[in-house]
Amino acid sequence: MSLVDADLAIQAARAGAAVVRSHYGTPVARIAKSGWDFATAADIEAEAAILAVLRAARPEDALLAEESGLSGSAGDRRVWLVDPLCGTLNFAVHTMLVSVNVALRVDGKVVVAAAADPFAQEVFWTDGTGAWVRRAGTDQRLTPSAESALVDVNLDPPYPNERVFRAARLLAQQGFAERFRPRVVSTSLALAWVAAGRRAAYVTDGQPRDSVHFAAGIALCAAAGCVVTGIDGQPWGSGLGRLVAAADAGTHAELVALIAQQRESA
Repeated sequence: MSLVDADLAIQAARAGAAVVRSHYGTPVARIAKSGWDFATAADIEAEAAILAVLRAARPEDALLAEESGLSGSAGDRRVWLVDPLCGTLNFAVHTMLVSVNVALRVDGKVVVAAAADPFAQEVFWTDGTGAWVRRAGTDQRLTPSAESALVDVNLDPPYPNERVFRAARLLAQQGFAERFRPRVVSTSLALAWVAAGRRAAYVTDGQPRDSVHFAAGIALCAAAGCVVTGIDGQPWGSGLGRLVAAADAGTHAELVALIAQQRESA
């Protein structure tokens, strides 16, 4: 019997994570892409391992992958979104803060997802109805919590909303420092941590729409019951877009209000 989609996402993410682990600590050659962006052999080989799993089980599905692009038609009902190594720069400097992300979008909506931490050997996953973390074969339901007051912020360029919002300015606002403590993980693994209660929130001015980087993490947060919107509090695909994912409504409201202060003073 064929794997159900959620199990397949987990299997594919684990296959990629195994490749990433095997490359850790080895010399890293950088394959230039654009600007600061680059790939490594770990990115390329992990993606190949993930795609092999997906193609074997779902040969009719389309695949959209970070390094190799689209296989199949973007108009297909079922499209797998693959980010084989989110946190490539972390990995290249031997920092174990990375994620391997696999998500399935059906008719425009992500319905299952898995985000694997290659080094903690955890897989955060959702079947669209709930969210769990799998460790050593055991699943534990994800429970968001703002108790830590830790907010992970993506500081990487580009800054498309620079006139009205910059993440660095958010960290300097008095209201932020009074309520929260910043963290910069520089990988979408932070979104899984929001779903798991290890972070109070995540904020990015990156583009989440149709993004292989963010699809799995957003799906995990939504399934776990987090509040996920754009930086202006509107649905994340509308308005200014971008992303605020918070463990609860109170935390979300505080962050959106702080971001609004930047717009009001622009």
